[in-house]
Amino acid sequence: MTWVTGAADSPYGVHNLPYGVFVEGGRAPRIGVRIGDAVLDLDGAEAAGLVLAGGALRQPSLNAFMALGRGQWTTVRRRIVELLTAEEHRAAVAPLLRPLDEVELVLPFAVGDYVDFYSSEHHAANVGQIFRPGQPPLLPNWRHLPVGYHGRAGTVVVSGTPIVRPTGQRATPEGPVVGPSTRLDIEAEVGFVVGVPSPLGQRVGVADLATYVFGVVLVNDWSARDIQAWEYQPLGPFLGKSFATSISPWVVPLEALEHAWVPAPAQDPPVLEYLRDVPHRGLDLRLAVDWNGHRVSEPPFASMYWTPAQQLAHLTVNGAALRTGDLYASGTVSGPRRDQTGSFLELTWGGAEPVRLPDGSTRTFLADGDTVTISGTAPGPDGALVGLGEVTGTIVPARPV
Repeated sequence: MTWVTGAADSPYGVHNLPYGVFVEGGRAPRIGVRIGDAVLDLDGAEAAGLVLAGGALRQPSLNAFMALGRGQWTTVRRRIVELLTAEEHRAAVAPLLRPLDEVELVLPFAVGDYVDFYSSEHHAANVGQIFRPGQPPLLPNWRHLPVGYHGRAGTVVVSGTPIVRPTGQRATPEGPVVGPSTRLDIEAEVGFVVGVPSPLGQRVGVADLATYVFGVVLVNDWSARDIQAWEYQPLGPFLGKSFATSISPWVVPLEALEHAWVPAPAQDPPVLEYLRDVPHRGLDLRLAVDWNGHRVSEPPFASMYWTPAQQLAHLTVNGAALRTGDLYASGTVSGPRRDQTGSFLELTWGGAEPVRLPDGSTRTFLADGDTVTISGTAPGPDGALVGLGEVTGTIVPARPV
């Protein structure tokens, strides 16, 4: 049990301890760890000799600490648990706690590369039915490999950053025009943050997830469906995706999700050898999507066809190097029911079935001023919940061309 007031029964107790970066009082960004509704200043803790990481916790981002590897992550985590549970440390540690509502959370790590997958069978089938009616919903390659694309690392932003409505080319009956997107959408996803790099030319195996991946974040891969539909053939997503991707400010360590592993859906046909993860496991992460404060969907991550380990193995099978801070996202998380879909494209079935919000207004896609929040939890030890935080964004009008 922790001595921190209110943290013992919190989804952010000592069984979780997600890492983030915060600023307060005009000082430089500092690394912290969340405990209940407070942030433990790890910069101050390392400066005081309470925890040791070779100075990596005294940096303005998590990158240096993440690069230290699994052994150091485990050692530091155990020490933080000791500091927050042993009464003998209370006098030294309590002054380093900051109320969460008195700090500003910033991007927790410098993003190296960003890759987004397309790994929910329910989502892929829904999109196939919407865009290719009367044809097989899944393309021939979909069950053989985790389909993905490379995104734009420079437009990954922290939760709370306003999202400017993107402008681009879109098709009309009279021909292409340029202007603000009229079919702006979300994608509720889970992101995996790489800590340890790998050399160019070296493949990472499915058994090596815990060696390379530091932790997880929630992701909203904002999508301009009209821009995407006009541009994506033959090379795939580009400007319809690259204008903004929001992530939650807390990186939940993979070690905090020890009790969330569950059997993943069976794969048929059998996958190729480099994708065979034994045991074949996914994560029981339970997401929720709120549109202007109204719960519209609860996507289940446990239903994802391709697992995080398979995604990492496929990402590097060609010898692509990993870098500290690389982010790869799961792709839209959708379950079999309409109220489990992770995009408004699916929720409104391509805009044909509008959603009615509590204020009486209806939506097909996002309007200026709309706010979307994606939150999540995972099962923890002894019935506890592991909080995954939340990622939120508000749409602001497009800038003039």
